[in-house]
Amino acid sequence: MRDQLVIRSPWVTEKSTALSETGKYVFMVKPSATKNEIKKAIQEIYRVHPTSVNIVRRQGKQKRFRNVLGRKPEYKKAIITLREGERIDLGR
Repeated sequence: MRDQLVIRSPWVTEKSTALSETGKYVFMVKPSATKNEIKKAIQEIYRVHPTSVNIVRRQGKQKRFRNVLGRKPEYKKAIITLREGERIDLGR
């Protein structure tokens, strides 16, 4: 799987910004991606060495808008822990 397709975008929130100060970065990833694929993609795209990859999978919920029943999308987040002293420039 191509690395750019595995990592969709950085997840930038107040909580994820606080985590980045401790060496943990949060990314939105493809729902079918595995931990090994995510780790390899981070290594190749950002040239850093992840020590661990944790996954949070959010199931899509059914929502109603007037009389139309719809569904919120499901997504997957990856929390990447880097070696001590390494950083990722998310502005890149």
